[in-house]
Amino acid sequence: MQPAALEVFRTVAAYGSITAAARALRYTQSAVSRQIAALEAETGARLFDRLPRGVALTEQGRCLLGHAEAVLDRLDAARRDLAALGDLTAGRLRVGAFPTAVAALVPRALAAFRATHPGVALSLVEGLTPGLLERLSAGDADVVVVSAAPDRPLDGDRFDLHHLLDEVLLVAVPRTHRLARRRTVRLRELADDAFIAGSATAEETLLRAALPAGFRPRVDIVAAEWTGKLGCVAAGLGVALVPALAVRATPPDLALLRVHREDAAVRRVFAATLAGRTRPPAVRAFLARLDAAAAGLR
Repeated sequence: MQPAALEVFRTVAAYGSITAAARALRYTQSAVSRQIAALEAETGARLFDRLPRGVALTEQGRCLLGHAEAVLDRLDAARRDLAALGDLTAGRLRVGAFPTAVAALVPRALAAFRATHPGVALSLVEGLTPGLLERLSAGDADVVVVSAAPDRPLDGDRFDLHHLLDEVLLVAVPRTHRLARRRTVRLRELADDAFIAGSATAEETLLRAALPAGFRPRVDIVAAEWTGKLGCVAAGLGVALVPALAVRATPPDLALLRVHREDAAVRRVFAATLAGRTRPPAVRAFLARLDAAAAGLR
């Protein structure tokens, strides 16, 4: 049974007249009669009794009417829901991001998105890039903001990678540090300093692509969170490599030094979605907000 035929059937039942229904639907009377006859043939039941003035539902017709109204109402609801997703008056957006992207980049984009699309439900989960990509693959996120070192590119076959910015590394030192008044620093000048890192395996946690050949920082203190890392630096327990996106979370009792261009490395920051999948309207709109937020941080 085609929805158009069910709509004609419902309209004839509402008006009790084929002529009135045809007028309401802007069909010819013969077209409405043919639709009703075809529906009766398809169902194998007489749906209307033809009266001297108009028509009346039969018992079978009353039975079908309830089902027809339910089907048409569900189709109307589906159309409304699809329209709401398209114009972003409803729906959801699930975002994942690595920790330093949550310091400023992603919150700015989310705030701008919410200001223009308050009807879309937002959620944000923080994690490391490998875990975020797993969540994306599992269908637990719609878009994730991830990073990649130059020597470790992300899988462009599995993911569509929307480039946002290239993030430089800074060195955080306490205000009392001997180099605190410098604007740039060579990493070899920090060879005698202890580094605060997220793991004793410094080559991994300090973005090993940034470490010059032969440079092996001494890691005395391991702190997983940025608040802990920077707190240890502020207390004079060591220095730390800090991604530029984390600058907003940096305490005022630290000095941030640029890494000399010969040592400087960047990590590329992307918004990732699943390759080969149509991006929902909410994701497309959020990517535009991410682009604007990234431009403001460059």
